[in-house]
Formats: sequence, C-alpha cells, structure tokens
Amino acid sequence: MATYGYCRVSTKTQKIDRQVKNISQAYPDAILFQEAYTGTKIVGRKEFNRLLKIVKPGDTIVFDSVSRMSRNADEGTAQYFDLYGKGVNLVFLKEPYINTSTYDEQQADKIDLLGTDEDILLDAINRYLRRLAEKQIRIAFDQAQKEVDDLHVRTSEGIRAARDKGRVIGGAAHKSKTLNIKGKEEKKAEIKKKSKSFGGSMTDKDLIKVIGIANNTYYKYKREVAEELQAEQNRA
Repeated sequence: MATYGYCRVSTKTQKIDRQVKNISQAYPDAILFQEAYTGTKIVGRKEFNRLLKIVKPGDTIVFDSVSRMSRNADEGTAQYFDLYGKGVNLVFLKEPYINTSTYDEQQADKIDLLGTDEDILLDAINRYLRRLAEKQIRIAFDQAQKEVDDLHVRTSEGIRAARDKGRVIGGAAHKSKTLNIKGKEEKKAEIKKKSKSFGGSMTDKDLIKVIGIANNTYYKYKREVAEELQAEQNRA
C-alpha cells in the first residue's frame, strides 16, 4: 500500500512549497505529484490523471485541502465516491472531517437490523445517516467551488468598473476605441461565464460559434480571462 500526495497551483508563478511542506510533514513517505493547472476541471490535469491510473485499492492520496482535488462541486463529489468505491483512502489535511476514514467510521455506526418488521424503520434511519455524511462531503466541495465563483464575480465587477472609468476618461475623442474595448470585454465576460474551463457548460468549439469571433481571437481572450482571474486571486 502506497501513500501519494497531490499538490496543485493555478499558475507556474505561484508557489507550491506550502502544500509540499504540509503533506511531507504529515506523511514523510508520501510520493508527491505536483503540477500547475488553472481551471476547475479534473480532465486537463496531467499529473492528477497519471496518479489516478496508478493508485490501487488500499493506497492513500493526501491533499492539502479539498480545493486541490477539485473546485467543481459535482465533479469533486463524484470523484471522491469513485475513489472511495475503489478502496482508495483520501486525506484532506485542512478538512479532516471528510477523510474517507471518517466516512468509514460514520458508516460503522449504523444500526444493526433485527430481522423484524422494525427493520424497515431502522434501514430508513441508516440511509438517512448515510445521506447526512454524504451531504457533509458535498458541502466541502460546494465551498471550494464557491471560492471560484466569488472570484469570477469580483473579477467581473473589476472589469465593469474599469470599463466605466474608461468611458469617462476617454471622452468623445476616444469614442471608437472605447466601443472596441467594450465589445472585447463583453465577449471576455461571456467566455468567463459560459466556458467549461471557468465553470460554465459550453465547449470552446460551441462558444466560438455563439460569440461569433475567430478562433485565434477567442483563445486570446480566453488566455486574458485566465490571467485576470489569477491576478485577482493573487490580490485576494
């Protein structure tokens, strides 16, 4: 049985040392996987997916926090129970109340059935307790996603404020330039809201069609959105 540690930052400019230190202190023998990847989705993380391919039943994966595993509530919760179902132990140093060992303890406390008519009620109580435990896990991933959503909101507000300021300062002499900036920022805001990379539901291919811009322009705007989100996160 092996112990692995997974560390992730959003960009290469961010420091990953704190996560490495926290995991190494708690689990000195942990084999560390590290990467820089922005976005909420698991699918694009090369190192994490490499780890998922080699982890076996009885192995342990340690995260500094639940947000390092996923910042998408649906995907994170599904991944948690997929790994749990395969017999992989999950440890979250900052949220130990959702460690799989804690979940196991909660399930061990279920009420034994009696072989009588009362089993209908007892079984319902056991299922209710299981749902409470699962809800606690879901809440942890919801909070991780909320941090991203709040960041998107703050960034949008900052963009709107900057755009409004630009209109005031620019005046009539810069009207054309201001309109162009406005159109660009509106498209970027749409990308940020709808792209799967930032928690939306649309693929790049579909979003390009909806917005109606060239591929190169779309990916340029998308990079700028990612950079703005990271800058906002660094300031927060």
